[in-house]
Amino acid sequence: MTVKKVWTIDHACGHTAEADLSDRPADRRAGYARWLSERDCAECWHASRNRDNAGKAEWLAQKRAEEQLAAEEWSEQYRMPPLEGTERAANWAVRCRHQLATAAYTARVVEGTTSEAEWETVENLIRQVSSASWWLDQRDADPSDLPELLEAASASDRPTENPHF
Repeated sequence: MTVKKVWTIDHACGHTAEADLSDRPADRRAGYARWLSERDCAECWHASRNRDNAGKAEWLAQKRAEEQLAAEEWSEQYRMPPLEGTERAANWAVRCRHQLATAAYTARVVEGTTSEAEWETVENLIRQVSSASWWLDQRDADPSDLPELLEAASASDRPTENPHF
């Protein structure tokens, strides 16, 4: 007599399904059938996963909207200019600029040795960088490096003198 190949599985979700286990060695079919019975059927598993992803997408959209509102309020409060780029890039870059600038302020002024007057110089440099792509490129930068990064960006905007011409 051969070991059965098709098993009736009573899944944890309450559904019953036939499972063809012929691709498994005969001595492993019973254990695998038991493992399957402890889980939801494929249809319920996919539905649960899609529901979880929908909830995650909704949560992420709400978080992004809150971050965007905070960044726009900060930009208005500190008279930051709009950023240049596509609408999607500019919106993302506004959030990046806000997060980087506020983290830099905390690192340099609140926790560091930079004075408020010195920070105003940094704020002025922040206002000069209007490229959304620049802010997106800096999103993973160490916040305490922001003044140096801004100075480098300002220096690259200046025409360079070539002594050979």
